[in-house]
Amino acid sequence: MKLKALIRHPATWAVLAVGAVVFAVAMYLFQPWRLFTTVRVDEALPVATAPAAPAPDDPAATAAPPAKPKELSKGTFVSHEHDTSGRARVLELPGGEKVLRIEDLDTSDGPDLRVWLSDQPVKKGSAGWFNLDDGKWVELGELKGNKGNANYAIPDSADLDSLRSVTIWCKRFSVSFGAATLA
Repeated sequence: MKLKALIRHPATWAVLAVGAVVFAVAMYLFQPWRLFTTVRVDEALPVATAPAAPAPDDPAATAAPPAKPKELSKGTFVSHEHDTSGRARVLELPGGEKVLRIEDLDTSDGPDLRVWLSDQPVKKGSAGWFNLDDGKWVELGELKGNKGNANYAIPDSADLDSLRSVTIWCKRFSVSFGAATLA
């Protein structure tokens, strides 16, 4: 009899309603199923656009092979909030465009992950979880995949002399999953 009275009591329904709302908000924020998902990406190394074909009536003219990108800086990821490994390279294409290439990335999937260049130093361990948004940073876009190789265009306005680190940044929780010093 006491159980029936407890179930019918308005306070019980209020607690259940609040619990359901808290559960729904927690599921939205934390997206725990992403701990078990993998998004693999495998983009090719960026190359310059092909030069114009030689004139067909000029037998001496030959098409030059596409020039390879020039490496400006590179670094290795260290883990922060989540285990993260891989390499980052800043490349300059023959046309002058700059690209951040992330290779062999292996990190957790998560909500609202972004790729940032930052002027803050990379600190190992939990000391580096939160500092990469303290100064100047440039967002290069959403993380394309939590495993594999991907290219991210760097805007011309980015000052690569001061932006010396890259991070996989969780925008929702303002925390770094992992970062690399670009040297």
